Amino acid sequence: MATVEKVALVTGAGSGIGKQVALALLRNGYAVVLAGRRLAALEECVAAAGEFAAQAWPVAADVSDPVSVQALFDNIRQRYGRLDLLFNNAGIFTKSASLEEVDYAQWKASLDVNLTGAFLCTQQAFRIMKAQQPGGGRIINNGSIAAHVPRPNSVAYTATKHAITGLTKSTSLDGRKYRIACGQIDIGNAATEMTERMQQGILQANGEIAVEPTMAVEHVANAVLYMAGLPLDANVQFMTVMATNMPFIGRG
Repeated sequence: MATVEKVALVTGAGSGIGKQVALALLRNGYAVVLAGRRLAALEECVAAAGEFAAQAWPVAADVSDPVSVQALFDNIRQRYGRLDLLFNNAGIFTKSASLEEVDYAQWKASLDVNLTGAFLCTQQAFRIMKAQQPGGGRIINNGSIAAHVPRPNSVAYTATKHAITGLTKSTSLDGRKYRIACGQIDIGNAATEMTERMQQGILQANGEIAVEPTMAVEHVANAVLYMAGLPLDANVQFMTVMATNMPFIGRG
């Protein structure tokens, strides 16, 4: 069993926000378990860690599958014996469609990954964090601007992100007696693969197509680092980090 100061798990670590957060944690003294469905992408993240790669451990896992999640956390127990931080980041954005045209399979896929996946990982993290010595830990959920307001034609994604807010609140409440802190980061237009389409213009609530500002994804990683670095008697319950001029506040 490896001995490290802090152990973190990042889901959806093969690209985008998950990758950048995993790299930031590695550079700041964490041993990081990188979880995702594509092992090759996780291994690319490990390679990008350079001198910190030895503290990174890529594990292929599907957060929507309870058996896969159980195996992931069993492996963490065996390798490290503890877990200090879970970043519930894995998520998908299914095909944009008006509510009445949403395919059931896409609706279910959104719930399975975005919501059920976060719940399954949170449940397993609770079990480790309660039992370890010293007890406690921190869980950070990746919400979204969509946890506050919807985009047009995004009912499945928006519903799951609103639900993540409820998961965050319940996790915070149930975690109090175990020194398990839970917070949520709501991100608006970080420049990742998911937001590339915004540079060509994206549908607005008034029916217009508009190019939206984005921000460097490194700002998200720094925000997560701040949340993660607090002592367990302090917590950022909700944080919004966004491109300053994106259409979110007011009427856009």
